[in-house]
This record gives sequence, C-alpha cells and structure tokens, in this order.
Amino acid sequence: MKPLRVSAISYLNTVPLMWGFEHGSAGAHFQVTYTIPSQCAANLKSGAADIGIIPAAAYASIPDLVILPRVAIASIRPVRSILLVAKVPLDKIRTVALDTSSLTSVALLKVLFAKWWGAGRNFTAMAPHIDQMLSVNDAGLVIGDPALRIDRSKYITFDLAEEWIRLTGKPFVFAFWAVRKESLRNIAPDLDLAAVFQGSRDDGLAPDSLHVIAEEWAPRLYLSPAEVMSYLTENIHYYLDPECIEGLQLFYQYARDCGALPQAPALQFLEPHHAAIS
Repeated sequence: MKPLRVSAISYLNTVPLMWGFEHGSAGAHFQVTYTIPSQCAANLKSGAADIGIIPAAAYASIPDLVILPRVAIASIRPVRSILLVAKVPLDKIRTVALDTSSLTSVALLKVLFAKWWGAGRNFTAMAPHIDQMLSVNDAGLVIGDPALRIDRSKYITFDLAEEWIRLTGKPFVFAFWAVRKESLRNIAPDLDLAAVFQGSRDDGLAPDSLHVIAEEWAPRLYLSPAEVMSYLTENIHYYLDPECIEGLQLFYQYARDCGALPQAPALQFLEPHHAAIS
C-alpha cells in the first residue's frame, strides 16, 4: 500500500511528537513533510495530506476528519510560544498584526478581545517579524519558534494560553492529529494508527530523547538547553485528556459565538481498527 502522507509542523513543540518517525520504526508506513500550522490545515483540506497535526481551529472548517486520540499540543499553564506583543497597554491597543502562520491563535486572540478585553480592534495578517508588525500596528500576535525568540523585556506581552486558563479555568488545545476519513481505506488492516502516533509521542518525551532535542534546538533558537527542556516539559502538554477536550469544546463555543470560527462539528475520535466514533 502507498505510504500515508503526513503533514507536520516544523516548530520545536512538534519535535517530540515526531520522534518515532525520525528515529524509530514508525516512519515505514508514512511519508512526512514539514510546514507551518496554517499550511498543515490547507494540505489536509486539499487532500495533499492524509494525516495532519492541524490547528484546532481548522477542525471547524475541514469536513470529514477524525481525531487521533490522546495526543495534542496543548497547555495547562503559560505556553511561552503564543504571544501578543504590544507597544502600548492592552486598553490602548487598536490595531493588531496577526501571524500568517496561525489559525488557532488568531481565533483565540479574537475570542479574548470579544469576550473579555473589549471589541473594536482592527486586525491585519502579516509575516511574523515583530519589528515590522509594530512599525505599523499597536500589537502583533506571534506564534511558535519566533515567539520563543522574542525579548519580552522590550515589550508588553500577553501569553494567550495563560490568559485563557486564567479566564476559563480550562486548558487550551492548540493542535492535534487528524486524518481524512477517505484515507482510512488506504490503511493496512494491521496498522494501529492511534498507537503509532501515541508511541511516537511517548518515545519523544523520554528523558534521553528530550536531552537530544534540547541540545540540538537550543542554538537554533538562541536559547539554552535548559530553556528548551523546560519549554517542552513544563509549557507544552502533549495529552488530549478529558480536561483538554472540555477546554477545546469551550473554545469552539466561544469562537462560534464571536464569529471567529464557524460551528465546529462534533468531535470524532479514531478507535483501534480505524472505527470513527463520536
């Protein structure tokens, strides 16, 4: 059978999820490509990928997807890599540049403004270069590795996960694995898709693997290995557990209410043997 096409994110926070594909036996059945979160969603929507680590927001607009259970990029505390960076206080912000790499963080930011911070802001999509963003806007939303490189001592910053958790008491889910229903027909009967992706995550979070990741990625991001390690072990939560599912459903409700996203379909998860369940 043809390898399943996997669209993954080229950010540090996805590296543990891909460990089994890059260093183990998981890759034998898959063809992996890396891109930014918004393009992962586009690849899944167009059929260019069978499986994608999609932004949570994309699930509301891509039909006929099922979620691979128990794996996510989420946060139960400040996340450090999803930042609103401002040159004026929050109540003075009128114009906001939005990172073109993002879908979910854009929707989350719009929810925060609409529900708690006050509406009436003007949003413009821009590449994630903070100096350029702030040269023509009061604030800029930056996600992923570019956000980790921000010198937060120079700006007023808001960690979007921290704000969501403070205001709702719920975790926030940024991304999860999803598979196109029609692609399930191309999966070998003996391939437990959910177990493969969970196993890859577990291998990537093993201490030896995290040490390798921290040493490799620290110089790329101008961080220390200890900072990379703390980000992966303290700021990112890699489990789509019941509390995260509650937070995800609340996000979909609020995003629909304020017009940031269309109505999301009911969550459907993949069981072993590829049976989609509600």
